[in-house]
Amino acid sequence: MSDLQIRPAAPADLPAIVAMLADDPLGALRESPDDLAPYRAAFARLADDPNQRLVVAERGGKVVGTLQLTIVPGLSRRGATRSIIEGVRIHSEERGSGLGTLLVEWAVEESRRLECVLVQLTSDATRTDAHRFYERLGFEASHLGFKRAL
Repeated sequence: MSDLQIRPAAPADLPAIVAMLADDPLGALRESPDDLAPYRAAFARLADDPNQRLVVAERGGKVVGTLQLTIVPGLSRRGATRSIIEGVRIHSEERGSGLGTLLVEWAVEESRRLECVLVQLTSDATRTDAHRFYERLGFEASHLGFKRAL
């Protein structure tokens, strides 16, 4: 994968990122690739937040993967900083190529560089293939998550 570059996302990457977010059964229900306005506003908020890293994987000028890394300073664990990996998506043509592993490993190394003591992520309960993927990368199912729509 020597032709692969992981770099900060740019506004011009939004159509490709949103298309990847929408390219599965869950994403198809909650994403709107035809209306990028809310994504542009969200991108601006992320760009203004020093604790956010939205990156893309690019090969041959084409965006083929993405993830968001959030750095969370905290008081627990003796004032430890942790990170949260979100929105890991790989273009359908690249799935199974090892790109997802490279992106997650990038996030883990970036977390180390930023002196995080813990990297965490969540995955929808229905994404059993993703669960096996994260376990292969050393993540452990450790908590029960709760959500409340607002």
